[in-house]
Amino acid sequence: MEASLPAARPVAPPAARPVRPVLTELRLSAFKSHRGAVFPLAPVTLFTGASGSGKSSALQGYEALALLAAGAPLVHAFPDAAGCVPDRARADAQGRRGFRIGCTVDGPAGPLRLDLAVQAEPELRVAGERLTDGDGRTLLATALRDPGRRTVQAEWHTAGAVPVTRAPLPDDRLGTALLPLRVAGKTAGQRRVLAAAEQVVVALRSVFACDPQPHRMRSPVAIGDGRLRRGCDNLAEVLHHTRADCRRRHARLTAAADAGCAGPVRGVRVEELADGTVRAVLHRDDGHPAGHGDTPLGRLGEGELRYLALALVLLTGPRVLAVDRAAEVPDAMQTLTVLADGFDRGLDRRQARELTQLAARVCSEGHIRLVGAVGEAGARAGRERDGVRVVDLSA
Repeated sequence: MEASLPAARPVAPPAARPVRPVLTELRLSAFKSHRGAVFPLAPVTLFTGASGSGKSSALQGYEALALLAAGAPLVHAFPDAAGCVPDRARADAQGRRGFRIGCTVDGPAGPLRLDLAVQAEPELRVAGERLTDGDGRTLLATALRDPGRRTVQAEWHTAGAVPVTRAPLPDDRLGTALLPLRVAGKTAGQRRVLAAAEQVVVALRSVFACDPQPHRMRSPVAIGDGRLRRGCDNLAEVLHHTRADCRRRHARLTAAADAGCAGPVRGVRVEELADGTVRAVLHRDDGHPAGHGDTPLGRLGEGELRYLALALVLLTGPRVLAVDRAAEVPDAMQTLTVLADGFDRGLDRRQARELTQLAARVCSEGHIRLVGAVGEAGARAGRERDGVRVVDLSA
């Protein structure tokens, strides 16, 4: 079976600890088309390569870890678990097959390594999990001891009079995400484990997966809670809520629209229609009478709509995005990661360059990171920017 965990090894610490927890490495040890893959992550990381090289599956692995850290069961994180098993992976004597993924999270608690083995067949369940600190110390380990029980046997480091605590955990949840509910935090060892688990959970949960759908962005929308959805179909509603929140941010969005859309853009406005819905428009020319120089977003091309939506995501505060962040942790201690499959899909070279430049500038400020999958235009634009790591999976 493919789901045995690799041996723990120390994680080399960087020169300085990040203030906010961030993923510095994604590992796809045995996942779909990936075997033994280790991907260091920068403020902007762009996966490129031929069709079928594994760009989308890299983002899917990241998003699955994020869902598990938020408390989702395995079936929600891996709806097609059998499809995650590497090709030609052989079943063991019990007919079991699985896959392995993991990550490294750096932050105030130091570099932490999370490795997860999942059994996909004959039934979906956790086969093993390990959380390791920068010195190679195992803080949490779980193993599937009895296939007849719906639990895994877990043990976590506590130090003190009882160096290790053992207890069963559900076999369809990430054990690291459950530790804050199980560890009292009374001893130094327990507090170390809690700090490690919380750092991993905060870094993983702060993810917004984004895939703008232009055909759903053209029509006026009803006013709702003002949180941008994955497909960005409610972009006009979000602008209705946020256009007056921060003039500097809105000015940056206008500048991005002017750089990436055909014709001059003097502003991005929202119109309230008679039926109570709203639509977004680009204000083109101050020399025209009111409204005559405007272009409704419904008239824009697909590339322009995707460009505008992704620019808004990069420039919008996390409270505006539909993200399940750790509410008990101050925003100043969290970094949002945007996952964008097809980051440059439908964009021309100029738009890909402008959007990549915007991503590099925004992500250099430290509050947001980007992991995207791109084609040739996006890869070329990424190689021209500092702070952008281009991972060519065809190499």
